[in-house]
Amino acid sequence: MDNTVLFAFFITLLAGAATGLGSIMALFTKQTNTKFLAGSLGFSAGVMIYVSMIEIFSKAKTFLSASLGDNMGYMITTASFFAGVIFIGITDYLVPSAEGDIGCRPENGGSSLKRMGVMTALAIGIHNFPEGMVTFTSALRDPHLGIAIAVAIAIHNIPEGIATSVPIYYSTGSKKKAFAVSFFSGITEPLGALIGYSLLYRYFDDTLFGILFGTIAGIMVFISIEELLPMAREYEKSKITVIGFISGMLVMAISLLMFL
Repeated sequence: MDNTVLFAFFITLLAGAATGLGSIMALFTKQTNTKFLAGSLGFSAGVMIYVSMIEIFSKAKTFLSASLGDNMGYMITTASFFAGVIFIGITDYLVPSAEGDIGCRPENGGSSLKRMGVMTALAIGIHNFPEGMVTFTSALRDPHLGIAIAVAIAIHNIPEGIATSVPIYYSTGSKKKAFAVSFFSGITEPLGALIGYSLLYRYFDDTLFGILFGTIAGIMVFISIEELLPMAREYEKSKITVIGFISGMLVMAISLLMFL
């Protein structure tokens, strides 16, 4: 593996490990700061939507136009975008919801509570597979873009770690078990990156990168609209979500301008 591949894998690993940070927040703090969490989720959504529509979609069109011509390139880019939306939408429909109430503090443990935590971890693990490919592929082609996406997905993973660890802890009484289940649900993110890379690396060219980038843009927009923004509004009804969302877009815009 060259340095670019190692770097792409490293930041994908960090993004996935953010579920462990969410677990720590849930297990070692008395009360979760919902305003901060909602603002962070809004910020993450802003980053992901802006970078998807402004940067990633544009890069996909550039790659595909170079290899297939302007008209066909634009058509395939658009088709790839909606293929990403459909793919992650079907995945989301088939996999149980990974969301949970971060304020939940059940008084009684039990097998049903433990099962809820395990199912949540399983759902998060499956969802993280395509997210791992998103982060890894982006970083492989554009390290700066990969970092931005990794940060956004890491923020997204924090409440998932909370949702996983709380029911496990209150059913077993073990913070170690709760943290371990939460952390390993996030490790499927770099695992998805490795599997995707091992299957596709022989075929990487402008056409494949263009299709992947178009698909990535669709996946990220869907995640932002279907998961991040509703989750943020569920945890905090104030305008902090909107402020975070606009701030995320602004920070991403400035970041991209700095690297022109």
